[in-house]
Parts: sequence; structure tokens; C-alpha cells
Amino acid sequence: MERKYPRILFRKRLNQLREYVEEMGIDTLKAYRKALKTFFDYDEDLVKEVIEASEKIQKMNYDLEHMTMSIIAAEQPVASDLRFIEASLKVGSHFQRMGGLAANIAEVSRHIKDEDIPEKPKNDIQHMADIVESMISKSISAFTNQDMGIARGLHRDDDKVDDLFDTALKDITDSMFEEKDAIYYMIYLLFVARFLERIADRAESIGDRTIFMITCEKP
Repeated sequence: MERKYPRILFRKRLNQLREYVEEMGIDTLKAYRKALKTFFDYDEDLVKEVIEASEKIQKMNYDLEHMTMSIIAAEQPVASDLRFIEASLKVGSHFQRMGGLAANIAEVSRHIKDEDIPEKPKNDIQHMADIVESMISKSISAFTNQDMGIARGLHRDDDKVDDLFDTALKDITDSMFEEKDAIYYMIYLLFVARFLERIADRAESIGDRTIFMITCEKP
């Protein structure tokens, strides 16, 4: 029986790692929701909360790196366990970047809080934002539950976001031509659309990493 104890401890450490990555994902999703809320309904306190959350997620990612290195050094895992540990490290990095992009959205909100954004590009961004929020949630579930179906579905969602980005780009450009005085703040709308598109890419990458972790095959 004594021989089983080290293995039980190892499994416990892997479960703790999984839970820690999930916690990072949940914090990232919360930061994203606050960032979008302050974009559509400006709140300076929320902006500060998003920036603080981004800094927290960044620190969590550093701690995650130490955690994974400690497990590798102590346990010398092989095969699927090693892929899981490596995937955790990569996924944590994606969550860190998502948190940074959420902070970027919150900071951009400061520049457009008093502007009357045209309805069409505003609706484009709202539609993008809804799909991206779903993608973040799905990426957390795909990784923590090792769900191949959800992981593969993120590709389709990312295609939708890419199409909406193209639509938003056109509508924002059209609005610039129609209202020259709006150019300076419409540029910030382009930034937000771009940030959303990049967050979607990160969520899709988490799906890809999950697929590789499970199958050892590149998607």
C-alpha cells in the first residue's frame, strides 16, 4: 500500500493544478464581463476593477509557472500527465493575455464614454461580445472537463467572430465617412473590435491545446 501514496499525492497535485487553471479562467471571464459592461455603460470603478483583475491574473500565471515546474521536477511525469501539465501552462498564458485585453477594452471605454456611438457598429460589437463571452466560458469547460466536442466547436465560433469583425470594420468605416467629426472616437471602436477578435483567437487556441492534450495530434 505504501507504494500507492506517492501516486495519490501526484494525482492530488494534478487536480489542484486543474482547479487553479479553472480559477484563472473564471477570473478572466469575470474581468471580461466587467470590461464590456463599462464599455456599454461607463463606470470608472469597474474600469479600475478590470485593471486590478488583469494584474491579479498576471500574477496567477507566474504562480502557475512555478507550480507546473515544481510538479515536473518532483514527479517526472510522462505521456498524458506531462501533456496535461504543459497544456495547463499554455492555457494559463492565454487567460493572462485575455485579462490584458479585457483591461484594454476597459481603458478604451474612457475615451468614448461621452460619445453617441452609431447604432449599427455598436450592435456589431455587442454581437461580437456575446459570442466571445460564450467562447471564454466554453474554453474553460473544454479544458477542465477535457471535452473534445466543445473544444472543436470553438473553431466555428471563431469563424463567426471573424465574420462579425469584418462587418464591424465596414460599418465603422462607413460611419467615419458619414460623420467626419466622429473619426477620432470611432478609431477606438476599431480597437475594441480588434481586442474582441484577439480574445476569440485565444479561446480557440485553448480548444486546440485541449485537443492536442487529449489526442496528441495537432488540430
